[in-house]
Parts: sequence; C-alpha cells; structure tokens
Amino acid sequence: MNVPASNLEYGILVHDLREAYMEIFPSEDIEEKLKVLESNSHIAVTCSPTKGVDETLELCKRLVNQGFRVTPHIAAKCVRDRQHVSDIMTTLDQLGVESIFVPGGDRSKPVGMFHTALDLLKVIDELDHNISEIGIAAHPEGHPDVDEEMLMIELRKKQSLAQYIVTQMCFDADMLGRWLIDLTRRSITLPVWIGLPGAIERNRLLKASLRIGVGDSLRFLRKKSSIAAELMKSSAYRPDELIKDIARYQAMPETNVAGYHLFCFNQVESTENWRNEVIENLQ
Repeated sequence: MNVPASNLEYGILVHDLREAYMEIFPSEDIEEKLKVLESNSHIAVTCSPTKGVDETLELCKRLVNQGFRVTPHIAAKCVRDRQHVSDIMTTLDQLGVESIFVPGGDRSKPVGMFHTALDLLKVIDELDHNISEIGIAAHPEGHPDVDEEMLMIELRKKQSLAQYIVTQMCFDADMLGRWLIDLTRRSITLPVWIGLPGAIERNRLLKASLRIGVGDSLRFLRKKSSIAAELMKSSAYRPDELIKDIARYQAMPETNVAGYHLFCFNQVESTENWRNEVIENLQ
C-alpha cells in the first residue's frame, strides 16, 4: 500500500483502522471465528430477514457475556408491533447495550406494523430506554428502488431520531466524497461510518454486492471497472487503495466521517489480519 499524500491523511488512516468495527451475521461457527479478535472488540450483528430479531438478540447476549461491545441491527420489517419494540428495548437495556442500528430491512413484506426505519424510530423515540446511540442507513452509491433525492429527504426526516449514519458498502471513493460534501451542504450533520468491504474472497464479495443491490453482475463489473480489475488479480479483494482514496475526503472540513464499518461477511480472520497488517505498515 502506498503512503497517503499528507501526514493528516496518514494519521486519519491509522486512527480509523484502529477504531473500525466489523459487521457479522449469526451463524453456527461465528463465535469460534470471533476468537481472533480482542475480547472487548466492537461488533455489529445483522438481522436476518428470515430468522428475525430474536436470533440477533440471542447472539448479542452470548457476545456480551464474552466481553464484546455489540451493536444489534433492529430491522423495522422484522418487528411486529409496539409491544415487540418495548420487549426488544428492555432486553437491550438488561444487556447494557448502548448502540443499535435501525435499517428498514431486506424482507419483501414486513412481519408487522413497521414498513420503514422511520416508522420504527418514531416508536423507539417514545419509549423509556438507555440506548444512547442509534444509527440509520444511507446509500451514497444509490439504491435500486429509491431515487437519490428521496434518499436525502428520508435521511433528513430520520436525522433528529438518530446519532449516526452507516453507509452501504462503498467502492467508489470519489462518489462517496461528493456525497459526504453534499450531506453537509444539506445540513445533515450526523457523523458517518463508511461501509467498507473487508479482505474478502472474490466470489463472496461479488455475491454480496448483488445481494445488497449493487446490480446485476455485468452492470456491476462495467460500473466498477477498477474494482473488477482488483478482483481479477487474485482470489481475494483487499480495500488498500480504496481507504487511501477515501482518506483524502476525510481530511476535508466539509465532511463528517466517524470511521469505518467493515463488511467482513463472517470472514473475520482475513479482515482482521488485513487491518493489522496495514496499520503495521503505516507505522
């Protein structure tokens, strides 16, 4: 990896890689995979559209008992009603969880009364709980079902009910940078955690990109030719050049970046090894 152009960018990279946290999904072997991390590491736990919130909360309970700091994903379409919300928040308070992430969710139809993240956020705001940090989703590279202007309007509506933003997995540093500057110009001032692909097997990254709505494989490869070139070099992708390019925008006063949210797709060891290697090389 080439050293960034300035000492400021260098310092930002080292800091943000140290503070970065991983997103994982519940699986039979995930707790074994997490043994490569420090016991107090910060981990985000996704909410499956098929298995729902309960599986997320059960895994969070076990991880908290192991010393991890967890941020559960509470997907709106997986929550039944107000009582279900109250039960979830009570459970989180009992666990001492301080942060949650509230997306709309990937279900085609909601299981209950909540169709959007905004619907759920409004009810959470009415309840008495100890959650101090609530995150909301954003899509700098677009969404397959919602136009760009509507995405910004929805962010503005949710801003007063949240404390931070997490982006979808980003591949284009310049598009991300323009989007970050546009947020500030639109008075959306929440700190942004940038969704970054970890060190992931090539095929798994491509499949994941399709699942989260990047587009069909041909369009994805055409639009992201530089990423495609990186993917074809080896059997695994590393975001070395991507974080170097993003650091240029993080150093700008017009942006408000909190750090990195690493999409590792449960490839915890390879992503953690990559992070440590880059930090060591920069130092």
